[in-house]
Amino acid sequence: MKKTSIARLSLAGLMAAALAGVYVHAQNAPSKLNTVKIADDLFVIHNDFVPGNTTALITNAGVILVDDKFEVDFANIVAEVKKLTPQPIKYVINTHHHGDHSGSNAKMAALGAQIVASEQALENMVDAKQPGQPAITFDGSAQLHLGGKEVRMYHYGRAHTNGDIVVLFPAQRTLAAGDMFTYGDATPELIDYAGGGSAKEWTSTLDGALRLDFDTVVPGHGNVTNKTEMRKFRESTVQFKNRVHQLVVEKKSRADIEKALRAEFHWADLHVQRSLDGAIAEMQ
Repeated sequence: MKKTSIARLSLAGLMAAALAGVYVHAQNAPSKLNTVKIADDLFVIHNDFVPGNTTALITNAGVILVDDKFEVDFANIVAEVKKLTPQPIKYVINTHHHGDHSGSNAKMAALGAQIVASEQALENMVDAKQPGQPAITFDGSAQLHLGGKEVRMYHYGRAHTNGDIVVLFPAQRTLAAGDMFTYGDATPELIDYAGGGSAKEWTSTLDGALRLDFDTVVPGHGNVTNKTEMRKFRESTVQFKNRVHQLVVEKKSRADIEKALRAEFHWADLHVQRSLDGAIAEMQ
């Protein structure tokens, strides 16, 4: 490493709110959090769909977090960690730059935590003038070792953004997937073209992650699930790009493509606003 710079229809309203959370860096009130145990030393600080999940690895030398929700959630995240261990938060790994996954960075850093992300996520944070930019970045893969425990991080390419990473806890056979995989959302998740995302490349990026050795998956949003569900999500990305390409080849209008994606893939307004034009252009 080097130092530098979501029953789909029944969830439509919740989904729209979640997608809106992708592009804001704050919310009015903290989320109600609960902690889900994966292993004796691995937990998910969970909430309703928004904001993103936070994963916590507990060691005798400190805590490693993956994602830290919005800034307004900071105190509640710290309180949940304190229920698990008296050890301090030493590292916060951002799976990507969006504020519902990195919003507490600045306050975490003020506690002494080191912020870690991909090089591409850092670039997006710099462009957006986001606070709490990472002090540690990597390109490709990296490892963290703390209290005799290991965390592995991988950047396989473009998906939800260009800076998406997955975080593997090998001893616990668990993967924190970030928004590369959300469970119960529209399929695929929002493609943030402004942040370097790609519907066309999303499948191959997932293929890289699926080659890793794990059973349990912490999605970017939604309940803890498993590798089988992640594979199903991967297949949906193929269906999506093939469908958009078909509609483009058939010379369907933008309005017709939007109608199809809302009906077949349960896209909400923000999907359309942020992803439709980019998907049409990419699937020519």
